[in-house]
Amino acid sequence: MTVAIKRTYKATFILDTRGREESIEQLIEKIQTEIAGLGVSVSGAENLGRRDFARQADKHVIAGNYAQYMLEGDAETPAKIKELFRLNKLVYRVLLQNV
Repeated sequence: MTVAIKRTYKATFILDTRGREESIEQLIEKIQTEIAGLGVSVSGAENLGRRDFARQADKHVIAGNYAQYMLEGDAETPAKIKELFRLNKLVYRVLLQNV
């Protein structure tokens, strides 16, 4: 019998809110619900506000809204989250750190 080891992760999302009518809090809640759908427990979500990018990959996107989540899941959690949000137009970038 194998026991899955739970790991703690800090996930930082940069949100592309251009053309969106929902508030930032609603978008953060929407992402939290999608993460929880993977079987990952979300212990906290924080709105870090809008920040300008130090380097711009696209001249039309000069800033983004940052959101940070504390997650607990197995070793496959980072791969699952990156795959889930890979084609999502709301999420500009995802950074996952093992805490």
